[in-house]
Amino acid sequence: MNTNESAENYLETILILSKQLPVVRAVDICNELGFKKSSVSIAMKHLREKKHITVTDSGFIYLTEAGREIAEMIYERHELLSKWLISLGVSEKVALEDACKIEHVISKESFQAIKNHVCL
Repeated sequence: MNTNESAENYLETILILSKQLPVVRAVDICNELGFKKSSVSIAMKHLREKKHITVTDSGFIYLTEAGREIAEMIYERHELLSKWLISLGVSEKVALEDACKIEHVISKESFQAIKNHVCL
């Protein structure tokens, strides 16, 4: 699953939006992340090429099985790490920012150890 942080953030965003909206479109991703349409278009092209998403003729974006796997892994890390940091007394704002950084670089082994230790 060799993806970069940017791709992981896009996949996570698509996953989150797909839970909130009937369909996800590039404009929804632009609005959520505050990025220009051109940046999102380039990212979607790369995610399509890596077979992480499919895009219908109507512009609806769907995660493939591989894309969903990455998105769910990153989302789980984000949720657990941010809740854990908050429980340690870190402010919500800082906890969310730090979780967003940590989620991309932490090893599977370390995350699993934290997950096993933390009962939130």
